[in-house]
Amino acid sequence: MLKTVLRVFAILVVGFVSGVIGLIIGALIGGNYAEQFVFNGVRGYEATGQVGLILGALIGLIASWWVLFKRNS
Repeated sequence: MLKTVLRVFAILVVGFVSGVIGLIIGALIGGNYAEQFVFNGVRGYEATGQVGLILGALIGLIASWWVLFKRNS
């Protein structure tokens, strides 16, 4: 039981960290290269930062779930 709770907590932490990394990378790309990109009512680095956050969190959650649950089962 404790092992499963720790795995779930680790998945959430990895998802959060990868989301923040995606936010930073997306904002850097949007500020330098994609100034005309529009998403969710905002433009430029704000829009690509949001996309980076979403993609980073999803990739982090899926990858950490795969490593911690699927591979060990």
